[in-house]
Amino acid sequence: MTGRVELILGGARSGKSRLGEQRAERWLRDGKVARLFYVATAHPGDEEMAARIAHHQATRTSYWQLIEEPWALDQVLSTLGPDDGVLIDCLTLWLTTALCDYSDSAFQHKRAALLSALKSSHAQVILISNEVGHGIVPLGELSRRFVDEAGWLHQDIAALADKVDFVMAGLPLTLKGGEI
Repeated sequence: MTGRVELILGGARSGKSRLGEQRAERWLRDGKVARLFYVATAHPGDEEMAARIAHHQATRTSYWQLIEEPWALDQVLSTLGPDDGVLIDCLTLWLTTALCDYSDSAFQHKRAALLSALKSSHAQVILISNEVGHGIVPLGELSRRFVDEAGWLHQDIAALADKVDFVMAGLPLTLKGGEI
């Protein structure tokens, strides 16, 4: 039996991380998982980002075991079993690392490995990501590529996910899948 994959999309400060955390904690309370892992993909590159990370950490309950992994999400997923719940926050920060720090071939390989790991994982997985495709087309080449790659990644994950939600103003709109 493979696990369950959920994708939660939304804008900045839309409530997507809170929704994911609440959903995973419900899995724990309901006995669907025995452990919860929070996979943080962020780098604290400056004071503002460090403050955002600290805010996220301060608001999490003690149920979570933290894994800081900005790149090898496929490897993290391969270590988890059917008693594990994992929240990956966030895919767009992972994508930023991929596009800025790795070659195109390394990124394409790691992207394929992530999709494969999601398909074969026995863990219960929630992925959080920013929906960035609702604005105007960016001027810069890297920004346009980021929007394109995020859109394609979201489509591929949504296709294999059991549930997909879009969050705005703290309210989820289910795009795929029913009640959990």
